[in-house]
Amino acid sequence: MLIIGCDFHPRYQQIAMANDETGELLIERRLDHASGEAHAFYRNLECPVRVGIEATGPIHWFERLLAELGHELWIGDSAKIRASAVRKQKTDERDALLILDLLLAKRFPKIWVPTPAERDLRQLLWHRHKLVCMRTMLGNQLHALAMSQGLCRKKKLFTKKGRIELVRLGLAPWASRRREELLRLLEQLEPSITELDRAVMQEAKRRQDAVLLMTHPGIGPVTSLAFVLAIGPIARFPHSKKIVSYLGLNPSEDSSGGRRRLGAISKQGNTMVRWLLIEAVYPAVRLDPELRQDYQRLKFRRGHAVAKVAIARKLAVRMYWMLRTGADYAQLVRRQGSPGGTLMNASSSLA
Repeated sequence: MLIIGCDFHPRYQQIAMANDETGELLIERRLDHASGEAHAFYRNLECPVRVGIEATGPIHWFERLLAELGHELWIGDSAKIRASAVRKQKTDERDALLILDLLLAKRFPKIWVPTPAERDLRQLLWHRHKLVCMRTMLGNQLHALAMSQGLCRKKKLFTKKGRIELVRLGLAPWASRRREELLRLLEQLEPSITELDRAVMQEAKRRQDAVLLMTHPGIGPVTSLAFVLAIGPIARFPHSKKIVSYLGLNPSEDSSGGRRRLGAISKQGNTMVRWLLIEAVYPAVRLDPELRQDYQRLKFRRGHAVAKVAIARKLAVRMYWMLRTGADYAQLVRRQGSPGGTLMNASSSLA
């Protein structure tokens, strides 16, 4: 088998190719994408090929090309690959050789990759998420215009009565134009978001794992579908601490010499899923007595921001164990007190 270490860029890629049996370096070259040089190179390879690259963004066409030709593509953890570099000099040639060396030494940090269908569903969720953020941004600007004229209605500003009050405000010419265009953009976004919400609901109902998560109070189709698409097979995570770290809800740490220093959450995971979990805190706290008690206690001691993050972490742990054990919400909290007893029993039975 031929082994190729590939340093991938949007316009070109630098490769280093060797034979798997001998380890002899065969080719080092740069392949251009726009001219079709990369396509021609891989199409002319007759032997089985394994290509290793760092995790990056615009590689969908490259994945399709290798799959069509029957070649194998391994995607590696960028941070772990970079940590394997010893020398300070960093060039495309060195990066390609580093990936090749890791492949030959059987130390390549291969990561899980979702299927093309799952990646497309992620695009649905990201598109909805961005439109919702745009809607929030437009609403905030309209709130600012209203408050500048002494009208403070909060969420009621977008009711029928609030809209009438907003339109009747006496504004200067450019401020009036800004109000009209913001309202027009807001009206254009609403149908799209509603349509995307229906699509998310349909996709969530088709997946048993998402339906299972929706039995938890406060977890809707968007949060449940995003969670299962982000984490992939639940068996990848041996315990709940791994899922918390994967989502960036674990505290950052700088400990040394017997002294432990913990900081804010790492925020190294999926931004959208972490945001959705934090947004799900308020409905979950309102509907779940135990979470409400924990939230009130933490809010009194540390403030509402810390309390929200802590409850989001609890939700992530609960959702992890629901998927791990196949238990719905009623089974998860069937015992009195903290669900820790149920979760501990579930974990011990799996061990």
